[in-house]
Amino acid sequence: SINPPTQNGGAQNYGSAFLPAIYQGTKIGADGRGGGGPPGRGGDGGAKVANIANPRIGKEGQRAQLDFVQTLNEEKLKKDGENPQIEGVIESYELAFRMQRDVPKVMDLSQETKETQAMYGIGDRGGSDSFGRQCLLARRFVEAGVRFVEVTYGNWDQHRNLKADTERHTGAIDKPMAGLLADLKKRGLLQDTLVVWCGEFGRTPTSQGTDGRDHNNKGFSGWLAGGGVKGGFTYGKTDDHGFEAVEGKMHTHDFHATILHMLGLNHEKLTYKYAGRDFRLTDVHGNVAKEVIA
Repeated sequence: SINPPTQNGGAQNYGSAFLPAIYQGTKIGADGRGGGGPPGRGGDGGAKVANIANPRIGKEGQRAQLDFVQTLNEEKLKKDGENPQIEGVIESYELAFRMQRDVPKVMDLSQETKETQAMYGIGDRGGSDSFGRQCLLARRFVEAGVRFVEVTYGNWDQHRNLKADTERHTGAIDKPMAGLLADLKKRGLLQDTLVVWCGEFGRTPTSQGTDGRDHNNKGFSGWLAGGGVKGGFTYGKTDDHGFEAVEGKMHTHDFHATILHMLGLNHEKLTYKYAGRDFRLTDVHGNVAKEVIA
């Protein structure tokens, strides 16, 4: 999760809830406020993974140290037989070492050409540099085999200053998002990568204050790209005022069911036993919107 918000849920935005910790996301950076400041500070694409480097010993020494610890873990496992905690420790140690070895290379944007960086809006004065770095990191993660990447652009909540802030925010995201889709397609990755774009809420068609819009849960737009989605297609519609959905209504459970279907998963069979019952992401609901599938 690249620059997830530290407020409004914090770790819940990328955590695994009651699922095992192996399913939790890794936080990269501090806060997804989307702009300002040179790379390396919170809110931009130069964010780093915390504690990714060992300050005391080098890679070879660390590998030798880990190998010794793992032999002790494996001896303990043989002695005790099946032990999920020990198995989890062995797996987490290995994953952590592989991340320390490989993640810095994947996150090194200097390996990209100037033309590619420009395609993402990196270096532009229009405010797209920050989010452009995040989107380019996303492509590099996908290319490296990361199965789920979350990119955040925060502070998009126009209860006031609607005109000025919307112009500023769209200027910051349009070029990076277009660059990401074009780059994925050029590299043959888009057909196997499902891109999901959503905000926090729909907005009212009526004004809030002198220059703002309030939250609206009756009409809410998002978009999908790649991953077998039908291109140039709109599913559902709101009324003439954009206040509420009137055709092709899609509940959050329907949206999740559709995304899971695009990923090759049956949402009715994807369950995890917790507190004595089988839980699914779509609870006991959810219909796949097959009309969006190419």
